[in-house]
Amino acid sequence: MNSPTAWALVFHVVGFVFWMAGLMVATQVMAAEAVEPSAEARRALERLERVLFKGVAHPGAAITVVAGITVVAIQPGYLYQRWLHAKLTLVAVLIALDLMAWYRAREYHAGAAQLRRGFCKGIHAAIATVFLGIVILVMIKPF
Repeated sequence: MNSPTAWALVFHVVGFVFWMAGLMVATQVMAAEAVEPSAEARRALERLERVLFKGVAHPGAAITVVAGITVVAIQPGYLYQRWLHAKLTLVAVLIALDLMAWYRAREYHAGAAQLRRGFCKGIHAAIATVFLGIVILVMIKPF
């Protein structure tokens, strides 16, 4: 099946993999940074975290969203499927979690906020839960 829809789905899935991988690792790096006593090590973790957000997660999110819009533009019938509505709700939650983590990291690096390990682990767990929900909705299409 070498159709425009298939190619859009390939980019959608690949983008999603990069987005999730970047977020999952970035939140773990943030958790490590929150308890790291060495200023030098914290700076190295900050650089890694920025690469993960700016170079992996956020480009992956952009590819995911653009490819998802493309899929729906090619196959507008998807808009009438309830599982897609639930998936899009979880995607909105995922975007909110991404922004919460990103802005907390930026505030921490600017010296305007504390970075707590529990917060980082909580965001990490929430992202993993939403990821699982999205995968279940897409694969099972329960409604």
